Amino acid sequence: MTVNQVYNEHTLTIVPTGTFSFAVNLGFLARSANECMYEIDNHTLYKVIPAAGDHVLAEIRSTDDKSIEVRLLSKGVLSAEHIRSVQQYMMDWFDLDTDLEAFYEVAKSDALLREVVGPYDGLRILGISDLFEALCWGILGQQINLAFAYTLKRRLVEQFGTAYYWEGRTLWTFPTPEVLAKVAVTDLTPLQITTRKAEYIIGVAKLMTEGELSKESLLQHGDLRSAEKDLVKIRGIGPWTANYVCMRCLRYPSSFPIEDVGLHNAIKQLLRIDKKPSIEEIRGLSTGWSGWEAYATFYLWRTIY
Repeated sequence: MTVNQVYNEHTLTIVPTGTFSFAVNLGFLARSANECMYEIDNHTLYKVIPAAGDHVLAEIRSTDDKSIEVRLLSKGVLSAEHIRSVQQYMMDWFDLDTDLEAFYEVAKSDALLREVVGPYDGLRILGISDLFEALCWGILGQQINLAFAYTLKRRLVEQFGTAYYWEGRTLWTFPTPEVLAKVAVTDLTPLQITTRKAEYIIGVAKLMTEGELSKESLLQHGDLRSAEKDLVKIRGIGPWTANYVCMRCLRYPSSFPIEDVGLHNAIKQLLRIDKKPSIEEIRGLSTGWSGWEAYATFYLWRTIY
C-alpha cells in the first residue's frame, strides 16, 4: 500500500530523565545500513510512528545532544491525543524515564562494566515498542548472524508492511499480526526464512489476532519471571528470545539473555581471553549486576555492534 499526502506539521521537544546523549544513541541505531524501520541522514532520524490509531511521520533530531526534537507530519489534523501518543512512543523507544545514575554506580565498581560505560555515556536501551515486531525480530535472529537477520527483516517488511513516501524517502511500518496470520509458510520461505521460523511467526501472529497473546497481558504479571514463563510456552520462543523481548519490549531491567552469542563475544573481547566464557563464568561475572542485567547486556553489546 502506498501513502502520499500533503502533511500537517507539529514540533515537540522531549527532555529525558538523567544522563542522555542523542549522538550516542543514534550511533547504536546506525549500526546496520540494512535497517528498514527508520532512516538516518545527517544526524537525523526519520520514522513512521503509530499514534492514536493512526500513523505520523517523524523527523527526529537534537540541537544540544541532551534533548530530542520531534517534527511530526500527518495527513490529518494532529490532535492532542496524537501528540501524547507520539511522546509516549518516544519515551518508550529511547527508555527516557529511566535514570541511569544507579546503573552507573553499579558499573563503576564492576571490573567488566566500568570499561564500557565511559565511551557510551548516555546510551539507553533502544526498545521495540510493538510486541509482534519484537517477537518476530527475536525469531528471525535465532542462530544466524546479525547481518543476515537484518536482511530477513527487510524482506519481510518490504513484502508485507506498509510504505510511506515523503520527500524521496520510503518509510515502512512493520507487518501487523492480522496480515501475517493469513499468510502461508510458503509465502515466507522464498524470503529465505526457514520453514520453522515461518511457522513460529505465523503462530505468534495467530495468537495475537485471536487475543491469546498481548503486550498488556504480559505486563499485567508485573514481574519478569511470570512474563518469561508465559512467553516460553509459545512454540519457537525459548529463554533467549523471551528475555530479549522482556528486555527490549516489556522493559524488565532484570532481563538477561545470558545465552546470547553477542554477549559472550563482547565479554571474551573485553577480558582478552582465547575462548568465549561459559554460562557459569558469566553468572559469576554478573553477580553485581542485580536489577540492571538488561542494561549491562546492552552496553556490552554496544562494544561489538
